[in-house]
Amino acid sequence: MAALSTLYPQPLWQWFEQICAIPHPSKHEQALSQHIQQWARRQGLNVVEDKVGNLIIKKPATPGMENRKPVVIQAHLDMVPQKNADKVHDFSKDPIEAYVDGDWVTANGTTLGADNGIGMASALAILGSPDVKHGPLEVLLTIDEEAGMTGAFGLEPGVLEAEILINTDSEQEGEIYMGCAGGVDAEFSVPVSWQDAPAGSEAVTLSLSGLKGGHSGVNIHLGRGNANKLLARFLVAEARELELQLSDLSGGSLRNAIPREASVSLCLPAAKLDLLQQKITIFEQLVQQELAAVEPAIKFSLRQTSLPQRVMTLASQLALLNLLHACPNGVMRMSDDIPGVTETSLNMGVIHTAADQVQVLCLIRSLIDSGREQVETMLASLAELAGAEVSFSGAYPGWKPEPESAVMKIVNDTYQDIYHKQPVIMVIHAGLECGLFKKPYPDMDMVSIGPTIRYPHGPDEMVNIETVGQYWQLLLAVLERIPVKA
Repeated sequence: MAALSTLYPQPLWQWFEQICAIPHPSKHEQALSQHIQQWARRQGLNVVEDKVGNLIIKKPATPGMENRKPVVIQAHLDMVPQKNADKVHDFSKDPIEAYVDGDWVTANGTTLGADNGIGMASALAILGSPDVKHGPLEVLLTIDEEAGMTGAFGLEPGVLEAEILINTDSEQEGEIYMGCAGGVDAEFSVPVSWQDAPAGSEAVTLSLSGLKGGHSGVNIHLGRGNANKLLARFLVAEARELELQLSDLSGGSLRNAIPREASVSLCLPAAKLDLLQQKITIFEQLVQQELAAVEPAIKFSLRQTSLPQRVMTLASQLALLNLLHACPNGVMRMSDDIPGVTETSLNMGVIHTAADQVQVLCLIRSLIDSGREQVETMLASLAELAGAEVSFSGAYPGWKPEPESAVMKIVNDTYQDIYHKQPVIMVIHAGLECGLFKKPYPDMDMVSIGPTIRYPHGPDEMVNIETVGQYWQLLLAVLERIPVKA
């Protein structure tokens, strides 16, 4: 990673190297948090870890800027842990192997953590720099943003003094975000009954891999394949003729990542094994044609395994496969108010077979509450038809746009002055924490900016080097232009 520290701006990239070196997947951020706290204290900065584990670091204004409105720069400590199937990597122990690839920084077989490691690195670089001009400054680093927004939910009123919040979790240079989608987790529990595996059957595992995956909000409109849905589609179509009996079904690993891989273990009569391979080849060719523009590397593989002790009863299997096949997925509706932005979506993110049930975890996102509620009722109806249960949890609000935002105008004007072009004012179909911050800090003026990050939440994640420099220049110029307190 030596090359990273030579990139511009060096203070930011030096911090990003440190962040990559310390494992920090969601719910395992403590080692990185302790590293940052120790560094902040050595710098003489005031640092507090709140009740849930968020870090609040405060730095006095630079000389001559004491009368400016206080600002908080915000990022999250955690990253999404995703890797390719052939990559040996333990996210709780192993560092991220980041490297320069042309105009981009990416990682070797895993997510990079530029989401939101670049934003975090920029905040820490500013705290450590004597040259950046700013008023009273706070840095808020939240925990568990990717897996439940625990830090944002737990942020208490009175902890922050700032009047302006700059969120650093956006992923497109040249776009300024003033709003985001809300969301809720939906979990199906599909009951399963079991029977002995039929003697004399062949046992096989069918796997689907090679999909791009990605962020279930930012990338949902791209039409990428969902491994869970594609595998369910094949099984619904062929289970009866091939006399397939399932013993295990799994796919995906995170509710907010489009699943890239899925697999099913099953039994079938030995005489139908060749027909199964033929059916797989035909289906593989079909989906390769359908998804040629977005999924060039899609692949099915079949391998024989030892006979399991039990398989699902046909009634349980039929109910499960029908639910998976019928469950909506992808874009539900595009926004009428904001062209090109998804209004409501659903991602079937995880399938897991347990002792007496199959759990299916989805994430609903919507810019409007009624859109989210409509999908909730659709899933409730589907669960009732399938004899399953569905529960909803972890609901978080969207961030309602404020067109008259003063900090939005500062960022917009500053961008035009630096780059001599008009930025795009946007609402993002992803769950920024700003909506949750509005509850303890209803009067805080908020904006979100960031560099260009491609394919977050997947092993192809990469960040554009030039746009990191542009984001850095914009952030520093905005801090210098914060107005005086009223």
